[in-house]
Formats: sequence, structure tokens, C-alpha cells
Amino acid sequence: MPVRMTVLASGSRGNCTVISASQGSILVDAGISCRETLKRMKQAGEDPHRLKAVVISHEHSDHVAGLRVLAHKLKLPVYMTGATYQSWRRWARDKEGKPAKLERVEYFEAGRSFSITDISIMPFTIPHDAADPCGFTFVASGVKLGFVTDLGCMTANIKHHLRACHGLMIESNHDLEMLRNGPYPWMVKQRVMSRVGHLSNSALADFLKEDYDGSAEFIVLAHLSEQNNHPDHAYAEAEKALKARCQLFESNAPLFAAEQDKPLQTPALG
Repeated sequence: MPVRMTVLASGSRGNCTVISASQGSILVDAGISCRETLKRMKQAGEDPHRLKAVVISHEHSDHVAGLRVLAHKLKLPVYMTGATYQSWRRWARDKEGKPAKLERVEYFEAGRSFSITDISIMPFTIPHDAADPCGFTFVASGVKLGFVTDLGCMTANIKHHLRACHGLMIESNHDLEMLRNGPYPWMVKQRVMSRVGHLSNSALADFLKEDYDGSAEFIVLAHLSEQNNHPDHAYAEAEKALKARCQLFESNAPLFAAEQDKPLQTPALG
């Protein structure tokens, strides 16, 4: 079976992605309801019975809103860092209003790889205003997928981990002018533009022009702001950046924009 990435939801109202390989699949983040997660998996042809675990990038609600119910219903172990779990427990509540618990929790640390079935996972630290936020690479059957959203800037460590990826999902959150002139309070605008906020279209373009190695067979632009971005703006800046370096690559990777309200299935690899 080929390796596949299926983005069920991406944006400030919820994030959830399926990584599938020959021996099973994993869910990265659980920011939409259990019912909606299963509905979108069915729409995309992903079998929930193949899910082996949920892997959490950080504790913000748009990444964990559906976690407790989903993990309980599907009897799945949840993988996260210890700091992320403790931060999640400070605000998550069960039906009785008590601090929520997860039945099966497995801890990982940034910089130390671990495996779920035949998928090898490398978590790495990203700059975001959360307890212990992580990006990931996933390797199965010789295919490497890079996954990094919710980051304020591209660090040398992130660039290192994203080299030699066959598929790449990366944040293109906002257009700087739309954000500056948009409806958000100034304090929120400052947070989004900070080094622990979200990656802009232009910051991603700088990465694609200066540091991207051209190895990906597809690139998913993720976590687009509904208020401060538009897919056309994100596409345009990314395409311009790639064309500026096209002499380095045999062909440009196709670009996709992940959406908030419907699934996106990328080309199968391997």
C-alpha cells in the first residue's frame, strides 16, 4: 500500500490529518469533533479501523478539541509530550466538568524518534506560543513526509528536518497586508506576526527561495487564515518563489491548499 497524507481539516477552526501506510494509519491532531473526523475520513476513503494512534502537535484547542471523545470512542493511544499533556489537562474537562483524562497516553520528546506500526516519527521543536509544540517527519516504505504548521519562523533545526521530504505540508497562514489592515485587535496581530505566532505567505516564500531543496513531489499550503489570507495569495507567493529557483529542479512540485471544511487527499507515494 502506498504512503498517503489526507488533510481532513486545516485552519483556526480545527486541524486534523491522516498519515496512511501499509500496516495502518495515524491521526495527527484532533481539532474537529469525533463525528466530523469520521465523516471526513469516509468522504476521503480512509478507514477509521486502520487508525492505530493519535499524535498531537500541541495543546491549542484547534488541534485537540475532539481528542478526548475520539480517543475514547476508537480506543486509541494518544502520543504527545509530557508538557503538552499537562497543559491540555489544565483546561480540558469531561462531561461532569472535571479535569479530563486520556485512557492511554504515550509520551515522546522532541529530537527522539519513535514508531507506530511501520511509520517512523521524528518530532522536532517549533517556535509557537504553546507548552512544547512540535513539527514532525513521518517515514514509511522509504517515503518521507514533512509536517509543520503553527510556527512563527523557520529555524535552522526545522529546515534540517524538512530536507529530503517526498511530500511536505507547511504553514502559509496569512498575507501580511491583509493581517495589518484586517479586523483583529492589534494585540492579536502582534501575536500572529511574532516569532512564536504563525508563518506568513512571504516567510514561507523566503524558505522556498532560499532553503527548500526541491525534493517534494507535492507541497500542501496549510493553516490558511480565513480572515487574513486567500488561497490565491498563498498560491501566488509560493509559485513565484518556486519559479525563482526552478533551474534547480527538474519539475515544480504541485501545490495544494488545505481547506477548513473539506478533506484534501494528496497524491499517493511509494
